Amino acid sequence: MTTATTTTTAATAETAAPRPPAEPVPGPAPARSRAVPAWVWALPPVAVLALAFLYPLALVLQQSFTPDDGGGGVSLDPYADVFASEVFREALTTTVWLAVGSTVGCLVLGFVLALVIAFVPFPGGKAVARFVDVFLSFPSFLITLALLFIYGSVGMANGLWTDVTGAADGPFHFLTTPWGVLLAEITYFTPFVMRPLLAAFSQLDTSQLEVASSLGAGPVRIIRQVILPEALPALAAGGSLVLVMCLNEFGIVLFTGAKGVTTLPMLVYSKAILESDYPAACVVAVVNIAISVGLYSLYRVVSRRAGA
Repeated sequence: MTTATTTTTAATAETAAPRPPAEPVPGPAPARSRAVPAWVWALPPVAVLALAFLYPLALVLQQSFTPDDGGGGVSLDPYADVFASEVFREALTTTVWLAVGSTVGCLVLGFVLALVIAFVPFPGGKAVARFVDVFLSFPSFLITLALLFIYGSVGMANGLWTDVTGAADGPFHFLTTPWGVLLAEITYFTPFVMRPLLAAFSQLDTSQLEVASSLGAGPVRIIRQVILPEALPALAAGGSLVLVMCLNEFGIVLFTGAKGVTTLPMLVYSKAILESDYPAACVVAVVNIAISVGLYSLYRVVSRRAGA
């Protein structure tokens, strides 16, 4: 009896005792994963950028230092000749004042129109807001042609004037002047200011407007103290974009037929295509690029400091 009890107790203890874990069967060592360096992934986009943009830009810069009669050597004579030209100085002045004037006009008109669309309920308001997005895809010469049909020498306005008064000619001839170019650029570029403004207004807390109105603030004060501070980053973004685009605008000036209006892009076209003076054309192009990049860099610095 004692022997059986002892055997049973030993068997139970052996069964209850934990068994040591089985040793894993050694297998083939896993292959070590090799991480691809980050600079390898950057090579394709950098190569495409260098081939499509940097290389042509380098050729333009090289040509600007290579006069036609200089034997292929590097010289500053093209820059000296262009900077001493009265035509270049007039083109630079015209380009700057047209770009600044158009930007100011677009900011004022775009801000007013965006206010009306965002805060004044009227039938078709959403459709107008969507049309602003569609308008951004229109080419610039299309707007210029529309203005020519209305205000051109044989346009609708002059035709209506001659029909009513019996005069031989109408009074509207401003499209071939700098003011016509200014009107066309403001008409075309205003939606580029309205789009970021509408996006900013859509995120504005309307309770602020209701509180300001309940405290007795009028519409002008609400716009000045509540809406305008919220819209400043959008105004800065849209205005900087319009300024840079106006500095480089070519199609509007060409299609208005304003022969007395010469901007830097028009001067590049005239020097390269009409006069075959490629070094001078490259000099003007380099100046135009430098102004555009400088203004964009200034905008980035100002917006970063303003927290935009």
